[in-house]
Amino acid sequence: MPGAERNRRHLLIVSCALAAGLLAATNPAAAASAPRYSPGAPGAGDPYFPDMGNGGYDVGHYDIRLGFSPGTGAIDATTTILATATQDLSRFDLDFQGPLAISKLSVNGRNAGYTRSGAQELVITPPGGLRKGSEFTVSVTYAGVPEKIDDPALGVSGWVATKDGAVALNQPIGAATYYPVNDTPDDKATYTQTITVPAGLTVLANGEPGPTTTRGNQTTFRWTMNRPMASELSMLAIGDYDVTRGATADGLPNITAIGKSIDTKPGQGQVFNRTTAQITQWESSVYGPYPFDSTGGILADVGVGYALETQSRPVYDHRTSDFDGDLLAHELGHQWFGDSLTPVHWSDIWLNEGFATYSEWLYQEKFNNVPVQQTFAKVYAGEKDWTGEVADPGRDHIFDDLVYNRGAMTLQALRLKIGDRDFFRLLAQWPAVHRYGNVSTQQFIQFVERLTNRDLGSFFQTWLYQPGKPKL
Repeated sequence: MPGAERNRRHLLIVSCALAAGLLAATNPAAAASAPRYSPGAPGAGDPYFPDMGNGGYDVGHYDIRLGFSPGTGAIDATTTILATATQDLSRFDLDFQGPLAISKLSVNGRNAGYTRSGAQELVITPPGGLRKGSEFTVSVTYAGVPEKIDDPALGVSGWVATKDGAVALNQPIGAATYYPVNDTPDDKATYTQTITVPAGLTVLANGEPGPTTTRGNQTTFRWTMNRPMASELSMLAIGDYDVTRGATADGLPNITAIGKSIDTKPGQGQVFNRTTAQITQWESSVYGPYPFDSTGGILADVGVGYALETQSRPVYDHRTSDFDGDLLAHELGHQWFGDSLTPVHWSDIWLNEGFATYSEWLYQEKFNNVPVQQTFAKVYAGEKDWTGEVADPGRDHIFDDLVYNRGAMTLQALRLKIGDRDFFRLLAQWPAVHRYGNVSTQQFIQFVERLTNRDLGSFFQTWLYQPGKPKL
């Protein structure tokens, strides 16, 4: 290229660059709209669990496709996540813990970079930045033997191996033991779980059953939860189960199951199903329409020593339940309070457990002629530990009596304060207004005050925030 022509081309390039800079300088809106990519936060901001959850995106749907080998306890799986960026993302995290090995990871169908950081962070760098407001998919393929979490204060959660399979119970921090997830209650999503197991085993999960197909010696089950669900409420049960199908009086499908290894009396499957339907129907008359598309429950030989309000289908460790109506009323009451309405932060868990415990008290009044006030008086007199704040119990105390009993006592004290008319309006309107959302203690206080047109600050200060035994 002759020198003169080369110089002219150089001047043209410089002129174009200067013009572009001048245009950006004289058009601030154009400059401001340029993406400024940055990493999403590695935590969701919960004071009790700062590493749980992540920032920068909102998950819309999880598609979990998983094969299980009972002989080895291993899984091979692909989880695909549909999400929306809430900022211009250069990279983002998922929660994923334990020894599961990743073999492939893609974002929008293209291979993406990733690293494992700390106990649970899966740090993903997509091939290109993700613009705020854009939808994207993440697909992670992995395999291995999942490991449960056994927290000294909070007990066992996550993937728990059983004699004939496994049960996944994910509250508060267990979901990431078998699928990559934004593990915070504040990011609800819908779910599809497609699980393949050796023929003869049964798979149960949240939501509604889809087609079951058998090819050779493998059977694939499909379950879909079409309502928003927090990851800590997701569930999976693989094993040898007797399944009973029925319906409530209103026609709501009711799917219950009992592990065959559990020694039960003849006909107990029908008793379990019938009692579940009866309580679901009754609670719907108190709390308003049932928030999901089916009800049910699973009695499992899982050995964790607790029952859990997994969405639409609670799981009961058989050591905790002999089809006890109180316990069923508690876990089914959670479908409104804890599942449909989920706390923003774990410090607000009394909004789950206080209402669920109060469901037990209402059950006793309705079916066993024990007045709620009588139960309240007994618990009030027998409670020995009045330290701590109900609305801020501390990370290691979210499952203490402080949350359950004193939470329920707060509700009964509120009932006496505002009267039955407003109280039962509250029980129906609170879950209706915030259905499928996240709620806080402050929102609840404001809701009650608006409903009753009363200043109740002093009352709630005494019962929720002030340690010590309140005077009646």
